[in-house]
Order: sequence, then C-alpha cells, then structure tokens
Amino acid sequence: MSQSAAHNLEPRGGPGRRTVELPASLPLAPAPPRHAGSAVVHAHHGEIVQGVFYSADGTLEHGLVTLPCPLFSARARFHARPTGPLAVEPSDRGRALKAARMTLDALGRTGWGGSLRMEGNVPLRWGCGSSTTDVLAAIFAVCDAFGTQLPREWIARISVAAESASDSLMYGPERAILFAQRLGTVLMDLGAPLPPVRVLGFNTEADRGVETLALPPCQYSPWEAEAFRPILGLLRHAVERQNPVLLGRVATASTLIMQRHRPKRGMADLLRLASECGALGVQVAHSGTVVGFLFHPGARSEADVGRARAGLHRLGMDRTWDFSTDSAPHPAGLP
Repeated sequence: MSQSAAHNLEPRGGPGRRTVELPASLPLAPAPPRHAGSAVVHAHHGEIVQGVFYSADGTLEHGLVTLPCPLFSARARFHARPTGPLAVEPSDRGRALKAARMTLDALGRTGWGGSLRMEGNVPLRWGCGSSTTDVLAAIFAVCDAFGTQLPREWIARISVAAESASDSLMYGPERAILFAQRLGTVLMDLGAPLPPVRVLGFNTEADRGVETLALPPCQYSPWEAEAFRPILGLLRHAVERQNPVLLGRVATASTLIMQRHRPKRGMADLLRLASECGALGVQVAHSGTVVGFLFHPGARSEADVGRARAGLHRLGMDRTWDFSTDSAPHPAGLP
C-alpha cells in the first residue's frame, strides 16, 4: 500500500466524525393524519461483510452489508395529535422516540405530538439490529399516520442520527447495499439481492449479548484495509452471478478479519465444523454474538444442516434456528 494511503487510514465514519446532516422537511405537504399509523420491520442476522472501504475520492469509510433475516421483527403503532407531548411505550425505547420526533420534523409537523407503541421479538444485544428495527418501525409508523413516505436517503440519515450507527434495513432485501453505518450513506449499490442462502444460526454466548452501540469502531490495520478490496470485488461477483458459493467465501473472509478485533468464542472449532458439514461459509454479527453457517438454499442442504446442528450440540450450542434469505420480506412502509 502506498504511503499516502496509509496516512488516510482514519475512516470518515470514525470517532472524529459522528454528525449526520438531517433533512429539513418534506418538500410535499403530507396528507392529513389518519387515526393511527403502523409498521413492521424485519431484522437481520449480522453481516456478510463489515470493514473499511475506499470511496471514489480515495478516502476510507466504515461500511457493511447486512444479511436479512425473517425470523425477528419490530412493530410500531403511532397515534398522531396536533398538540401535546410525544410519548413512547415501553418508556425505554428512547431511540424510537427520538426517531419519531425527527420524522415529524421532516414531515413539517414540528409542533405535533402523539403516542408511539413498540413491540417485537428482536433479541437485544445479539447484533441482529434490535435498535435499527425499532427506529425504522417508528419512522414508518409516523409516515403511515400521515399517509406519506420519506425518501430512503432521509430515512437512513434519521436512523443514524437517532442511534449513532445504523444498519441498512431501510433499503430492504431486494438490493444488496454497501452502507456507511455511521454516516447513513450508500457506498455502493450492488444492483441485485444477495444470492439466496440457507442459514443455520446460533449464539456463541447462549442468550447473552453485548451492548453493540457502545462498541467503538474497529481500528483496521493497513493490511486489513487493503484486504477488503478483493473481498468487495468477490462480493460483487457473487451478487452479479447470484452465486452462494462465492458469498460464503466473502462471509468467511470478513469473519476471519473480525476475529482479530472482536473474537467469537470457539471460532476455530466452528470453522472446522462448518467445513466438515459442507457449509459454504461462516458469517457473524460483527458487533454482536450470533453466527450463521451458510448453505445452499432449499432442501438439497437438509442433511448438511442436520449434521451441523448435531455438531453444534456437541460443542455446547443447543439452541439453533434455520431460515432462508430468499424468504426475507420487504419492510412494511417502504416506497
């Protein structure tokens, strides 16, 4: 790597740059509010890749590509009122409340209040996007109450402003996006969905997790920053050809780099088991505790998944789940 590149190893999305410019307000007047707005947002299962990537102007950005997961979701209901406070239940969903306020402002309803009710089954602190699903469900529910939508770019910026770092769930599973999670911008639209894969998921820490939003950005070495170039290239080929084998290689490569920063317990045994059972690769929640073995989609992998599940049981990981990414639904409320 060149000396000049080495001097630019602090990504723009690092600790020194956390301010996100919010949209002023929607240029079109929204329709009058209905009685209530609602939305459902499905979670993800960590990432296929997460690291730093060179942008067109040669600077580094933190970025990620999430793996959609239909098993977990957040639901929001919002009742708008022309005056009065804005409140949320449960009261600990402060990020959803903050996002709802920002959405009202973006819709030109700065003085409005209302009640926001949040529900869902997204595991907390596993790295499955519990915060982002809450925030997005709140944004979509507020928009739904006014019978309107916001541009996805605006939704992304509101999400990052509400929670400091966000996943790319606002873009839905139909197009794979390399997303700058601390800036709320798209670094690269890969032009198609991720190749479909079957995922055998589990938590390396039983039901425990980590406070993902409290984690600082990883400080990647110059070697690692350079390594993400071919990884991204391989991902582009995987998406273009809809090739799950290449996708598995991308996931494992990113997992191995992340293991140097936020190691998962027993990863050496997990990689060996995945290989023995015919898995295409191993993906992780880079800021969480879940891991997924990737297999060919459909029934052809049934026996391999069964052997992997038995192997995980021998390693003390009894709780597993199984899903296919091509069944991941589109988030409700998106244009």
